[in-house]
Amino acid sequence: MDPIEEKTTKEVDIYRDTWVRFLGYANEVGEAFRALVPVSFVWVSYAVATTYVTADAVDKGKKAAVAHGDNPGKTTRVAAAVVDTFVWQALASVAIPGFTINRVCAGSLYLLGKTTRWPLPVRKWTTTAIGLSTIPFIITPIDRSVDFLLDSSLRKVYGGGEKHE
Repeated sequence: MDPIEEKTTKEVDIYRDTWVRFLGYANEVGEAFRALVPVSFVWVSYAVATTYVTADAVDKGKKAAVAHGDNPGKTTRVAAAVVDTFVWQALASVAIPGFTINRVCAGSLYLLGKTTRWPLPVRKWTTTAIGLSTIPFIITPIDRSVDFLLDSSLRKVYGGGEKHE
């Protein structure tokens, strides 16, 4: 088969190659808007991101089950795929970025309050803009750090054969 044809027939991963991937960033957006919206909005954003993480982990488990057929050790490999994906996504898409944006926004709101005489609504909107603009800059460093963390710990337990891609 021609390599060009091979690339075009590659299966699209709905959780990584389409707009669905952006659902994993819902909680960061929620955290950026925390100063402006009711806290229930922020919790809903975490629910959306957690649903995305769970769906991706289940999908990777199903793909691992198909890939391993009836081979011995199938259950272990499927479990490793699900756990690796869930832990990686939970850390890299929800917990660490959510905490980071929360602290960036809290810190910027505090500093704006101490260093400017801007009215509170302006400080809150500025904080939201700072939080939103921070998101693209934290993604790659967090992803790489979580890869390193899992490579140094959890993936050693199961041999790292089902590494998150």
